[in-house]
Amino acid sequence: MMDFKDAIKQISERAEKLKDNLQTEEATKNALVLPFLQALGYDVFNPLEVTPEFVCDIGTKKGEKIDYAIFKDGQPIMLIECKHWRQDLTLHDNQLLRYFHVSNAKFGILTNGLIYKFYTDLQTPNKMDEKPFLEVNLLDIRNNQIEELKKFHKTYFDIDSIMSSANELKYTSELKNILSKEFSNPSPELVKFLAKQVHDGMITPKLLEQFTILVRQSIAIHISDIISDRLKTALKTETSEISPNATIDSVTPESNEEKIVTTEEEIEGFFIVKSIIRSKITPERITYRDAQSYFAIFVDDNNRKPVCRLYLNSETNKQIAFIGEDKKEIRHKIQSLDDVFFHSEALLKVAEKYVATLQTEVQ
Repeated sequence: MMDFKDAIKQISERAEKLKDNLQTEEATKNALVLPFLQALGYDVFNPLEVTPEFVCDIGTKKGEKIDYAIFKDGQPIMLIECKHWRQDLTLHDNQLLRYFHVSNAKFGILTNGLIYKFYTDLQTPNKMDEKPFLEVNLLDIRNNQIEELKKFHKTYFDIDSIMSSANELKYTSELKNILSKEFSNPSPELVKFLAKQVHDGMITPKLLEQFTILVRQSIAIHISDIISDRLKTALKTETSEISPNATIDSVTPESNEEKIVTTEEEIEGFFIVKSIIRSKITPERITYRDAQSYFAIFVDDNNRKPVCRLYLNSETNKQIAFIGEDKKEIRHKIQSLDDVFFHSEALLKVAEKYVATLQTEVQ
């Protein structure tokens, strides 16, 4: 029998393959959400266990429906509200938020089939928190998140066990988001704090501006060093696994693809761009393709949705390029990858354009 970890990873692979063919919310529910509930051990064909279109009356609003309610011992334990997989998830004026107040269910789940946000009432009893205590992206799932998901499995479901870790999860998630924003665009408060660690005098507006650049560069260098160290470790491990007696039997002409070598520097550049625009675009939508002369970064792996191109093959003429409305490149020289941060505003504008386009497509 497949264990829980393998089941979740299988659903992750399934979601990646199917998502582009799901044109409606109903298709998203059938192809992505129901298999996820099955992986959690619930019988989606038993209305006593998983009730679709669960009717909820809220004050004067009669007949409103929640997409799914999961029951245990005749009582709802989880309420699930679903959206189309391309839609952003927001609680604003959401009926999940409203119905939670009058329900016995302890947990609310907001999902688009790829991202699952888990809510409870940590701040005020019987009033659902505005921020989730757990957020899981099936296309970028971590082992520790799988362990947290396992607590919602029918076999292991225990409210006390989940609640004991929910508070810690909520704050670690919020802190992670804050760090992500600070790394891409350091706030004056963070810059002042760090500047005071290395500068004894008063932090004037001019010094604050200078230190903002230095902090941004220092963060980029630190992240770059971490990535570089991990890549080197991985390459050493891979090299050590190659048999020393291995021989090359034949040599064939190189194709264009075989001539393409994706360098550590290009991967570092990708992660820098990703860290800048992830506040606008969900990370799994940010992809790259390498070419012989440049390294391209896209949204949705779509060459009609370019973010930028990095020209890093030359030691003396490194560039970042944007595609203009006339489909022509606009190149900017950079001394190193640290200079990519100087183009954060332009990168964010590109990302915002694709967010607006996505919202129009969904509507």
